[in-house]
Amino acid sequence: MRELTMGIVGLALLRTATTADDGFVAARTAELRRLAQPEPAAGKPLTEFAPAEGYAAWAARYDTLPNFVIAAEEPVVADLMAGLPPGYALDAACGTGRHAARLSALGHDVVGVDQSPQMLAKAAGKVPAARFETGSLEKLPLPDASFDVVVCALALAHVAELSRAVGELRRVLVPGGRLIVTDPHPFMTLLQGPAMFVRPEGGLGFVPYHVHLASDYLAAFADHGLVVRTCREPLFAGPLPPGGYEEKVADAAMAAWKDMPAAIVWEAVAS
Repeated sequence: MRELTMGIVGLALLRTATTADDGFVAARTAELRRLAQPEPAAGKPLTEFAPAEGYAAWAARYDTLPNFVIAAEEPVVADLMAGLPPGYALDAACGTGRHAARLSALGHDVVGVDQSPQMLAKAAGKVPAARFETGSLEKLPLPDASFDVVVCALALAHVAELSRAVGELRRVLVPGGRLIVTDPHPFMTLLQGPAMFVRPEGGLGFVPYHVHLASDYLAAFADHGLVVRTCREPLFAGPLPPGGYEEKVADAAMAAWKDMPAAIVWEAVAS
């Protein structure tokens, strides 16, 4: 974890060396020197998980830990949802049902799909009016042209074949149906790396990301007859995740991510 902390301090210096005051630069330089000293003992391990296993381990705490990508993304999605007439809605890769809950409150008949039973259990408790099923983005267990609205939030970055997953989302949309897709912004994915979480037993777990640039999304949408209406890039505004490596160098982390787009949000219509 020390290497991650050094990286965030280095990024803060790279972004602020010509604009920050001398005291800030000196403090970050001192942090790097301190972090470069040999560690007296190895820290808790950093463990990689496949998506299903990672989110199973994360499920119990997912809704209680601050997440700056969610903090940036949710208001934008809420704004897009507010203008939609009630209909049949799918929350694909629904996780704990945060968007399913909003869709249900807006009067939609909601189905949620996720590959993690632990996440689905949380979602079912949160949104009792919705129906939840186990399934993957690459093969949704749902009939063609069955939804007026499809939401897929912070999940396509875990998929290697973006166009295949987008094709499945389009398959279940009616013509004229609305698709809302969100992901960690590719800038953030490239600089920060994978989705990390604090494990209940200590140490950090992570679920790898695949970097999808804006041009990759545009190509996937075009491949499947989806016409983009909106692309928004809400900026980082905190908070830093408690217990993570960034918290140890909070001033550097806030400077590193300042004015960086935290999420990318797409709205498209099925032709």
